[in-house]
Amino acid sequence: MMKNTDKTMEKIVALCKGRGFIFAGSEIYGGLANTWDYGPLGSRMKNNVKDAWRKRFIQERKNSYEVDADILMHPRVWEASGHVASFSDPLLDCKECKKRHRADNLIDDFNPDAHADGMTKEEMFEYIKAHSIPCPNCGKHDFTDIREFNLMFQTFRGVTNDSKNVIYLRPENAQGEYVNYLNVQRTMRAKLPFSIGQIGKAFRNEITPGNFTFRTIEFEQMEFQTFCKEGTDTDLYEYFKEYGLKFYQDLGIAADNLRFHDHEKLAHYAKAACDIEFLFPFGWGEVNGTHNRTNFDLTRHQEYSGQKMDYLDPETNEKFIPFIIESTYGLDRTVLALLCEAYDEEVIDAEKNDTRVVLHLNPAIAPFKAAVLPLSKKLSPDALKVYEKLQKKFMVDFDETGSIGKRYRREDEIGTPICITFDFESLEDNCVTVRDRDTMQQERISIDALEDYIAARINF
Repeated sequence: MMKNTDKTMEKIVALCKGRGFIFAGSEIYGGLANTWDYGPLGSRMKNNVKDAWRKRFIQERKNSYEVDADILMHPRVWEASGHVASFSDPLLDCKECKKRHRADNLIDDFNPDAHADGMTKEEMFEYIKAHSIPCPNCGKHDFTDIREFNLMFQTFRGVTNDSKNVIYLRPENAQGEYVNYLNVQRTMRAKLPFSIGQIGKAFRNEITPGNFTFRTIEFEQMEFQTFCKEGTDTDLYEYFKEYGLKFYQDLGIAADNLRFHDHEKLAHYAKAACDIEFLFPFGWGEVNGTHNRTNFDLTRHQEYSGQKMDYLDPETNEKFIPFIIESTYGLDRTVLALLCEAYDEEVIDAEKNDTRVVLHLNPAIAPFKAAVLPLSKKLSPDALKVYEKLQKKFMVDFDETGSIGKRYRREDEIGTPICITFDFESLEDNCVTVRDRDTMQQERISIDALEDYIAARINF
C-alpha cells in the first residue's frame, strides 16, 4: 500500500474527474473557483458517509436526536454568535502579481511552528515582513497591508428596495442546533446529557482556494452537539475526541495517518479545543474539530432573543444553562480523506509495466457494493436477472463491455469490493465466481447466497 505522502493530488483529482466522483463546478463555463460538483459515484459515496455518521452518532447513541434546520436564519442569530462582528480572514495582496493570500497561511506554510492562529493582524504582518516571506505565486516580497474580509455571504429578504433586509447564508450548522435546543429538549423529553446532530450545507466566502475539495465556499458539515451539566464537560470532551478518532479508523483510515492537534490559543467561547488531522498528500489537514464551548452559546442566545435557556434538573430542581461539547466533521474533507487513503497503485508485473489503480474503500462507503459481469454478452439476459435481484437491496453495477480483465480493473479503480462473474457454467450450477477487490482471490458461490455474502461485507 502506498504511503499518503507518495501520492499526488493530481492523480486523485484525475481519478475523481475521470471516474465520476467529483467534477469542477460550472465546468462548461470555465468553472467557478472553490466550487465542485459530485458526480454519480461521488454523490453515492458521500451519502454512504452520511449514513455511516448517522448510524454511529444518532442511531447507536442514547438520547441523540437529529434536526434539519434552515440555511437562512434570523440575522440576530449571527449577531449573538459573534459572526457579524468578527468572522473574517486576514488577507493581503502581492503588489507584483496581484495574487491574494491569507496571511496566516503564508506564515504557517513558511514555519508551521510559528502558530499564526495566535497572532494579531499586526503581528502577522510584522512576521511576514521580518522573515521576508515570498509570494508563493511570483516569489516577490511586496505585500499590501493586511485587511479583514468578512466570510459570510449576504443576501436580502424582501421584494422591493425599501423592504429589503440583510440576511446571511449560514457559515456553520451549529447555531441551528443551539436555537432548537429548547424545542428538542421539550418534545423529546430529553434529560442531560443529550445530543443534537445535523448534516447540512454551510457557506463561507473563502478568497483563497485550497487543495481540491479541502477548502470550498460551499460545503457540508456533520455537526454533533452534546448538552451537559458543568462538571461533566471535561470528561465528555475527552470522550468525543476518542470517539471521533475511532469513527475515522472504522471508516478505513490507518491510525498513522490521523493525529490530534490541540489548539494553543482558544476562541473566546472555548474552554478546550482539539482537531483531528489527516495526512493528505499535501500535508496534515483538519477533518474534525471537537470543542468545549462552555455555556457561551446558549447564554448569548438567551441574551439576544430574550428566551430563557435554563435546564431544570428533575432530580435536584436546580436551574442552569448547559455546557456544550461540539464535535464537527467536515463531510467534504472526510470524503476527500477517504479517497486519498484508499488510493493505491499496485505493481502486478514489473516487466510488463502492468500496474493496477485501486481504491481500497471500506465496503460500507464504496459507491457500488458489487458489480455483475457476464462473461459473454450472450449471457447478459441471465446475468441481468442476478443484477436486478441484488439491486433491490444494494447499489450494484452492471458491465458487459470489454474483456473481463479490463472490467475487473475498472471496478477496482472505483472501489467496488467484489465482482460477480456470470459464466456459462452458471446456467448449469446456479453459481457465480466472486472476486475480491483487495486480494483478487476468487471463489465459487451460489447465486442464492449472494445477498448474505454482500451484506456480511458492508456492515459498519
